[in-house]
Amino acid sequence: MKMADGSTILRRNRPGTKSKVSPHNIHTHIACEIANNSTTKQDFCRWPDEPLEEMDSTLAVQQYIQQLIKRDPSNVELILTMPEAQDEGVWKYEHLRQFCMELNGLAVRLQKQCSPSTCTQMTATDQWIFLCAAHKTPKECPAIDYTRHTLDGAACLLNSNKYFPSSVQLTTTHRVSIKESSVTKLGSVCRRVYRIFSHAYFHHRRIFDEFEAETYLCHRFTHFVTKYNLMSKENLIVPINEDENAAPGESEA
Repeated sequence: MKMADGSTILRRNRPGTKSKVSPHNIHTHIACEIANNSTTKQDFCRWPDEPLEEMDSTLAVQQYIQQLIKRDPSNVELILTMPEAQDEGVWKYEHLRQFCMELNGLAVRLQKQCSPSTCTQMTATDQWIFLCAAHKTPKECPAIDYTRHTLDGAACLLNSNKYFPSSVQLTTTHRVSIKESSVTKLGSVCRRVYRIFSHAYFHHRRIFDEFEAETYLCHRFTHFVTKYNLMSKENLIVPINEDENAAPGESEA
């Protein structure tokens, strides 16, 4: 197996292993190789980079974004730089889908501290209370429930064929566009998922800092919504790029 840096890794089957690995046990085989140190996890994930236009995949734009993140998650400017001829609506859509997928990792970590009994409301600072839009009428929700409801709702909307083309239609050609009426919905998703960052920052700072040090996700998200004017600056209350403070009040969904 030839790696990105030109080096070659030779894999040796363990005694008794069949010469061919069936699709049914490929994941077990890989796990065993990693466990037996014939292939490290870092080696296995070190595949060569590809230009977007050469990606032969039904998820090419998503794959390209993930490739940039894998290369260096701290290089926010590069990750958000849109390739030439790429439709802006598709680019924003795929980035937002990626943000929501990665935010699930923060949600899992928050469950260690954030429960309906410890965080009875979705708050940021003591002056901000957020209402959950998952109910027939927006209402207060425990913070961890708000987080789950928001990520579930975002996933349903972003994967809805009613508002967005299927992933196959979006990525088999990078010139496909999304209707402007659908693109306008991205802003409301951004505002809601950002509240997960703000709650984590102001109420679970250690978890936020550890997650951010690994992923730079809030830095990237803040840069993203600022670059594409998807959120107003007064709502960006986590001090990533600006030292602005939001006005007090209660925010509807």
